[in-house]
Amino acid sequence: MASVIIAGVGSYAPPRIVTNEELSKTVDTTDEWIRTRSGIRERRIAAPDQTTSDMAVEAAKAALTDAKLTAADIDLLIIATASPDAPLPSTACYVQHKLGVPAHATCFDIAAACSGFLYALEIAYGQLLTNRYKRALIIGSEKLSSVTDWTDRTTCVLFGDAAGAAVLHKVDQPGIGILGSDLGADGEFADNLYISAGGSKRPADAQSVAERAHCIRMNGREVFKSAVRVMETVAREMMEQHHLTPDQINLVIPHQANIRIIEALAANLKVPMERVYVNLDRYGNTSSASIPLALDEARRSGRIKPGDLTLLVAFGAGLTYGSTLIRW
Repeated sequence: MASVIIAGVGSYAPPRIVTNEELSKTVDTTDEWIRTRSGIRERRIAAPDQTTSDMAVEAAKAALTDAKLTAADIDLLIIATASPDAPLPSTACYVQHKLGVPAHATCFDIAAACSGFLYALEIAYGQLLTNRYKRALIIGSEKLSSVTDWTDRTTCVLFGDAAGAAVLHKVDQPGIGILGSDLGADGEFADNLYISAGGSKRPADAQSVAERAHCIRMNGREVFKSAVRVMETVAREMMEQHHLTPDQINLVIPHQANIRIIEALAANLKVPMERVYVNLDRYGNTSSASIPLALDEARRSGRIKPGDLTLLVAFGAGLTYGSTLIRW
């Protein structure tokens, strides 16, 4: 049987670093308060004129270089984002034009929040196996600073901007690449993490802008409980499907939202923290960019080697969640 492999990965983070100390000068918070509750000490913030598609292009270039391919080789482009350049057209169309992906390529966005990259992986995996496409480029890119209320200390300390990308194609070698995915969603918890205005339910008007209703709102306590539960469930299901025990997983890369969530997941799975990749202290929560950014760093730092098993696990607004198992 054929397999779909990740042939290249890449990432991009804006150069501007905003530390906890800097935030403490504008909102009622402290470095200690942020670090002890989230594990975050700094985050990257895009320039005012820098877009989600701009960052996506930079991550894509790095991934294509890693895969030894060019944009002309891509015939499927998927962008996962919760902060698109605009409601219309898709950010994927902007990226296609800027990057030079051929006009015959299929290009579209998906909205699965922080689980978006895993959703995109599954879509690309399935499409490549149909032989309809030869090479896919998937990108998680977010400019969450554009939808953050910088007066709300409960949310503004959590989010950052970044992009991560992966190039996928099929090979005639069984047992490697993407071994499986387990995705899900539960709209019962939609009101725990949301942006209330800007869509058809509440179109933009002067009042919505004055209320900052176009910014992220979150019920942190409920998000925490849901996140640990669903990530543990899909991680266990993925291991059970492939008859694996936790000690056989070389590296777990979870969505980088909160160190307490990550530590709780590791403890429940009985995976030591030294086999869990963490970089949220330097980037904060970058939503759909979180996992590909961590994946790129893990590979470049030697944390992932040929033959290794890597488990990706995510949750996001929706409530969406998922896991993906990869053998390199």
